[in-house]
Amino acid sequence: MSATDIDTEGTGPSPAAAARLSLADPAVRIFLKLLANVLPVSVINLSMWFAVTFFVYLETRSVFATGVIAGIFLVSTAGTGIFFGGIVDHHRKKAVMQASAAISLGLYAAGLIFYLATPAQTWKDPADPRVWVLVVVLMAGVIVGNLRTIALPTMVTALFDEARRGRANGLVGTTSGISFLISSVISGILVGVTGLLGMLVLAVVVLSLALLHLRSVRVPEALTVAAAGGADKKLDLRGTIRIVGQTRGLFALIIFTTINNFLFGGFMALMDPYGLSMVSVQVWGLALGALSSLTIIGGLLITRTGLSSNPVRLLLLINLALWTVTIIFPLQASIILLLGGMAAFMLLMPFAEASEQAVLQKVVPYERQGRVFGFAQSVEQSASPLTAFLISPLAQFVFMPFMTDGAGARLIGDWFGTGPERGIALVFVIMGVSGLLLTAYALTTRHYRELSARYRNQAVEAADEPARPTPLVVAA
Repeated sequence: MSATDIDTEGTGPSPAAAARLSLADPAVRIFLKLLANVLPVSVINLSMWFAVTFFVYLETRSVFATGVIAGIFLVSTAGTGIFFGGIVDHHRKKAVMQASAAISLGLYAAGLIFYLATPAQTWKDPADPRVWVLVVVLMAGVIVGNLRTIALPTMVTALFDEARRGRANGLVGTTSGISFLISSVISGILVGVTGLLGMLVLAVVVLSLALLHLRSVRVPEALTVAAAGGADKKLDLRGTIRIVGQTRGLFALIIFTTINNFLFGGFMALMDPYGLSMVSVQVWGLALGALSSLTIIGGLLITRTGLSSNPVRLLLLINLALWTVTIIFPLQASIILLLGGMAAFMLLMPFAEASEQAVLQKVVPYERQGRVFGFAQSVEQSASPLTAFLISPLAQFVFMPFMTDGAGARLIGDWFGTGPERGIALVFVIMGVSGLLLTAYALTTRHYRELSARYRNQAVEAADEPARPTPLVVAA
């Protein structure tokens, strides 16, 4: 790695110029190289998650099994977030990215060998332990990819000043949208044509190439030595909780997102079965891919305009819109309504994600951001597994019969429709109403007002103020 110097003497660009991301800036070029490495790995991890869900559902036709897969993902995400955050804070960011990809590669290779060695008939029985061995191995490969998810926003903090972070977060959202677009198409087509074989082979090839590419990316010292956590190598959960607690309203934001995720967990368990009840897996994958272009557009809009002066308020307003959409799109069994609802989600979710990241990047000291992002991920995701495990059996054994030949079919079936998929639709409506009420209440609380005021008008207390990164100049 060539030397990287810190420019501390220049007068710097004007405020307007400083808010833009220019290729003339070495920090921007480094960040784009990192995003170019993150993109294919994210595509593979997302594709594997989709592919496992599609494959198990198509082989077993069990909604309960897809709910268990969603639960495995969410339990693992919640359980590893704090630990992963400590790893990000205490180790070089590039090393974390390399280790994440290498471990995922090893797990996918093991899954490929196990898949080839197992009779095809095995996958049709959701009670066969070999099905769940394969699921756990492959989902573990996906979960390890969360190390990169936690590391990326801390890289934004290190590379860019506050004026440009919103736009950089928009690029991260664009990358996520491109990942979702490609992965949904790849997973649907590959599972429809080859089962899991094509997906597993592609994963091994792409991750091998990504590891080779990352070796050639030179990162600044701010992402290596200074960001490695100094002498403090403890997980220090108590200190992380103290930092969160010292920022008024931050705990409330995390709790709000936790409850929100309790409801969104139902989406993860039921959306694919609902979509696949209307169209083939190939069409569903292509539809998700096409809609993902709206996520890219949303991320690019953020890159161009930045976020509002109050991202806390923006986050809640977006949630109001999304929960309203959730009430509307399931009202009739229409693929057009479903795709319209998904379109709204794809366009608005980058704004919600970037808003929460912007708040944490501003009010949390840099040297603890990995742990705080990991803590937030663990707490926020802790409720989703309960929903995923709870909703899938409720949908299959209560709501689907309720709307097929039960009381629900007789009471509202004339206008709402009848059949198993209408039971899933009723669950969506109930979740939408609950989410709308929760968000409306959050907008009235003092915690919302305090955190909004903190973001707009206050600096972080002197004792918690990080050593802020300065503009980077890469030496020849």
